[in-house]
Amino acid sequence: MKKIIYTNKAPAAIGPYSQAILSHNTLYCSGQIALDINGKLIKTNIKEETNQIINNIQAILKEVKMDMSNIVKTTIFLKNMNDFSTINSIYAQQFKDYPPARETVEVSALPKNANIEISVIAVK
Repeated sequence: MKKIIYTNKAPAAIGPYSQAILSHNTLYCSGQIALDINGKLIKTNIKEETNQIINNIQAILKEVKMDMSNIVKTTIFLKNMNDFSTINSIYAQQFKDYPPARETVEVSALPKNANIEISVIAVK
């Protein structure tokens, strides 16, 4: 069973992929960059970018009646590992009690020249 998930409360995909796929009770959320609802990249600073990404992820989760507590795995892609402590403090606020498994990887480039991208896997 595979169901394509789409919400107009998060930015539309910018390529041939879905915002997320629900398979049985597992949600595979595509990597989110700091696009606002109109598709404009928020690039003021890493804190605002990270918060926009979290808002996008929360909107997708809400579409399938999940929230941040359902996330079991995250992957964070950063253009600059020097931003890690800022991102990590925002991340820690979202996952206070039971943080999911995670990896953080520095990369040379991201779509639309974003500074950060986060993907998640969530389970009901």
